[in-house]
Amino acid sequence: MAKKSTSKSRSSGSRSRTKSTAVAERRTSGGRRSSDAGMSDAFIKLLQSPLVAELVAVAATAALASLAEHGFTSGGGSRGKRAGKAVKEAGKAAAAAVGRRLGNEIDEIKKAAKASKGGAKV
Repeated sequence: MAKKSTSKSRSSGSRSRTKSTAVAERRTSGGRRSSDAGMSDAFIKLLQSPLVAELVAVAATAALASLAEHGFTSGGGSRGKRAGKAVKEAGKAAAAAVGRRLGNEIDEIKKAAKASKGGAKV
């Protein structure tokens, strides 16, 4: 047989509730500042740029290669420590690859700027 559920009533004097008095800041102009909208548009354009897509691809490739290499060459240690070490090394490899790629891009930009300055002086 199923038991009949009983409800316990709370005495109102035993606990007093404190009400939160947090006040939200209200913004004019529809809740967004014009500078915030410009920054968000610029950030979205940056994320959609081919350079960012290429950097993400370079980082992913380097991380995957590092994980694969670490998985095949590591023999000792517990499985959890090995996995943590592999992920850490993959992150380092990805950061190094992105750094090299950004360095190459900056060098190419500098070379192009020097070439354009040299052509303008003649």
